Amino acid sequence: METTANVLVGLVAALHAYILVLEMFLWEKKPGRGLSGFDADMARATAPMAANQGLYNGFLAAGLVWGLIAEDPTGYRVQIFFLSCVVVAGLYGAATANRRILFAQALPGTLALAAVLLSR
Repeated sequence: METTANVLVGLVAALHAYILVLEMFLWEKKPGRGLSGFDADMARATAPMAANQGLYNGFLAAGLVWGLIAEDPTGYRVQIFFLSCVVVAGLYGAATANRRILFAQALPGTLALAAVLLSR
């Protein structure tokens, strides 16, 4: 179960690293505009906000990687903390911005968190 948990944590970290790239560097290009649904003018106007969101996603990814490489009990605790942050952010985003966030962020975070908790 620990291997499964580590794989899921790694996938959630990779997802958040990908979101960082989309929001910080590709927001005004086709991949970022596809994510947001914004036209070129709106993407340009919201690019600073998206970059800020991307930075936060990068912090989540970095924390999850830290949790994977740190020795226990620190690694375990760090994983629980950052996965909890992912789940809360996903629930909040789904409630306030777009319901798709529930499935794209909160669900993977919840599955990884459950796996981490069950692995110990």
